[in-house]
Amino acid sequence: MTQPDLLAGELELTGRITTASNATFLGTIGGLSVVYKPIAGEKPLWDFPQHTLANREVAAYLVSEALGWNLVPQTWLRDGPFGEGMVQLWQEVDSEQHAVDLVATGNLPAKGWKTVLHGQDDMGRQVSLLHEDTAALRRMAVFDIVANNADRKGDHVLAMPGGHRYGVDHGLSFHDEHKLRTVLWGWIGLPLDDEELSGIDRVNTALGSTLGEKLGKLLSDVELEALQQRCLKLRQDARFPGPSGDMPAVPWPLF
Repeated sequence: MTQPDLLAGELELTGRITTASNATFLGTIGGLSVVYKPIAGEKPLWDFPQHTLANREVAAYLVSEALGWNLVPQTWLRDGPFGEGMVQLWQEVDSEQHAVDLVATGNLPAKGWKTVLHGQDDMGRQVSLLHEDTAALRRMAVFDIVANNADRKGDHVLAMPGGHRYGVDHGLSFHDEHKLRTVLWGWIGLPLDDEELSGIDRVNTALGSTLGEKLGKLLSDVELEALQQRCLKLRQDARFPGPSGDMPAVPWPLF
């Protein structure tokens, strides 16, 4: 099958994701399923500059590629039925898998999972937020630190067939102020492994060349400098950080 022209091929809308905070549509380009988020459909936010969320989604894909871990589905900017916006290849998840879960506190798995927090559900029952303890999810946690992701909800982690994990919905990322809010807190204080450190090195190197040039068209100079400083600090500390500052440590809702 010939690869369609993702930039110029006709983007046909097939539906809308009504649960999304911003206008989010399903569509196809030459038979390939995509997600389309027009810039015109972005709701104003008090803490992020207006009409920049699509740029941040594309920046997240570029940083994922620089890390070398294929954490974010292919994402790009292009025109569409409601103007320019972010377009991302749709991913069919494995519905039998869950990388992040909320379970009864008395029913915690014996191994292979990290507990993030305990609390109560809306019925007053004791529940615990968990995520799997895998190399794939550790790398996503590293990515979130680098990208300063303010919205890593549980359902923003896609469990793919074969164990691969994709992260989506990165519009609230790359702020120059500390904004990290995530459900992936299970490795606080643990050292980064060799591959995680190598990934950060790859981003640091790329920021001085092609990656820096591309991100310069998507982020402000202050945000780009903050990204580099986060990479340098994480590389120097070589450990998963814990929550800091006055921001909530986890997004709400969790899913």
